[in-house]
Amino acid sequence: MLRCPNCHSHDLGKVGTNQLYCWHCFVEMTIENDQIRSIYQVEEDGSLTSLNDLFFDEDVAVETMT
Repeated sequence: MLRCPNCHSHDLGKVGTNQLYCWHCFVEMTIENDQIRSIYQVEEDGSLTSLNDLFFDEDVAVETMT
């Protein structure tokens, strides 16, 4: 099961092809080849703010629970 890289919640929903949304912390992420390619915060007006500079200082991989 996938976890949000921001809050580690399992409460994720699919919003598009290779796109997930965390209902707990309002983060949207794009996934390719089991790695996160971009992370955005969804603002109240529906606009997206990039969080890539916070998460991509080092390689970020999708966390899975075994």
